[in-house]
Amino acid sequence: MAALLGIDIGTTSTIAVLVRPDGTKLAERSFPVRLHSPHPGWSEEEPEQWWANARQACRELSAVARQEGEELLALGVSGMAPALVALDAAGTPIRRSIQQSDGRAAVEVEAMKASVSADFHSRSGCAVSQQLLAPKLRWLERQEPENFARIATVMGSYDYIAHLLTGERVVEENWALEAGFLDLATRQVAPDLVALGGIGASAVPPVRAASQIAGRISEEAARETGLPAGLPVIGGIADHVSAALMAGVTAPGQVLIKFGGAGDILAASTTPVLDSRLFLDIHPVPGLFMPNGCMATSGTALDWFAREFARDLGQGGHAAHAALDEAAAALPAADAPVMLPYLLGEKTPLNDPRARGVIFGLELGHTRAHLWRALLEAVAFGFRHHLDVFAELALPADRLIASDGGTRSAVWMQITADILQKPVEIVAGHAGSALGAAYVSGVAVGAIPGWGETHRFVRSGGTVRPNPSAAAAHDRAYRTYRELYDRLAPVFTPQTPTTTAP
Repeated sequence: MAALLGIDIGTTSTIAVLVRPDGTKLAERSFPVRLHSPHPGWSEEEPEQWWANARQACRELSAVARQEGEELLALGVSGMAPALVALDAAGTPIRRSIQQSDGRAAVEVEAMKASVSADFHSRSGCAVSQQLLAPKLRWLERQEPENFARIATVMGSYDYIAHLLTGERVVEENWALEAGFLDLATRQVAPDLVALGGIGASAVPPVRAASQIAGRISEEAARETGLPAGLPVIGGIADHVSAALMAGVTAPGQVLIKFGGAGDILAASTTPVLDSRLFLDIHPVPGLFMPNGCMATSGTALDWFAREFARDLGQGGHAAHAALDEAAAALPAADAPVMLPYLLGEKTPLNDPRARGVIFGLELGHTRAHLWRALLEAVAFGFRHHLDVFAELALPADRLIASDGGTRSAVWMQITADILQKPVEIVAGHAGSALGAAYVSGVAVGAIPGWGETHRFVRSGGTVRPNPSAAAAHDRAYRTYRELYDRLAPVFTPQTPTTTAP
């Protein structure tokens, strides 16, 4: 028998799966990841923790494969994009990663908006926002010049893990696209786009498509991971793209809502949709693109709330989430205050790193449960905002699919269906991105015949249908949600501390 291995370097956890090409899951492992936010708007992680998690996952799952008599055929790596991992000449991380949700470079974002040429958006497929790497690199140049001067290579989270597994330095094309370095017309890194970050083009490794082989497991990595030397490793795949593929977003009209550390919403299109309120990715299925949005915080906002305000319910972990959910489920729709969930600024559709979290309408009768429900509603309002943008652009949203860890919350899924007033199909489990990495690796080596076999790897968790009686209350709250940002935007100010990270 044969098996495929997929690893996802996620914001809140590293997840790995071992599957057969026919869709049978043999084993799964998950290891936590710590998100560091030492200053307002900052979002950082330790690349060494990703690598420690990946090594352990590989050791455990390769042992399972040997025990089951499975021959490993390929390994795929997925991860958040476009995280910034800066390496020195020896290939060692210079500092913690700067995450895609990081909002520290507000000043640099504004400066870039004023300086880029008019064709930047059409060439790169990107609007100027905190998502891009150029403003973050310019922030490093200004605030951490010693670290900036040591930069020899920049890459993403999953590119870094693939590098340690193979010894090769390559970047996946969607990381390069979302970083703002890729020319859409040529599908190659453009030196003038890289130069906007103050670094040379040689600092960005060659680009590979998701289904191309990036390298093979090195002898050193084999000793550290237990994997067989020479095992093919694919070019990598962005976690949100991977999750959408495995959820079945392979044609226009299908939309995935991904309840992970960040909140992603992804569609499929036959043409590149260029709008400053959205991101654009290249779909792994040839001929398709993936217009999408990403809210800077979703699950990370819930983790923050549980950690800071509900430790008595279970040290801020899943037990606390479950207890808060139970209390929130007993409350009427839109009875909670209205919150803006912009705890790390906001990416799409606002592209405003200055934005901050807000609680509006707080009363003495409100409880912790009301605030929890307000946060659940706020994320769903953010997804509704994106669907409004999709509608403006004539992007159909006929079928809504939900995946990842947040789908374990029945009350959150019901709130989402009620606010969107559409049925929401649940993808059972939350290993979609790791599963997608394994799937793409199977396509790359010919173990899976093509892109139409994803249905073998996933199962339905049921459909949540909207409650029509909740629509009016949520409509009123949504109007308040939208108006709050419009009114408060002028008073949000950039927070750019000069203190550098550890």
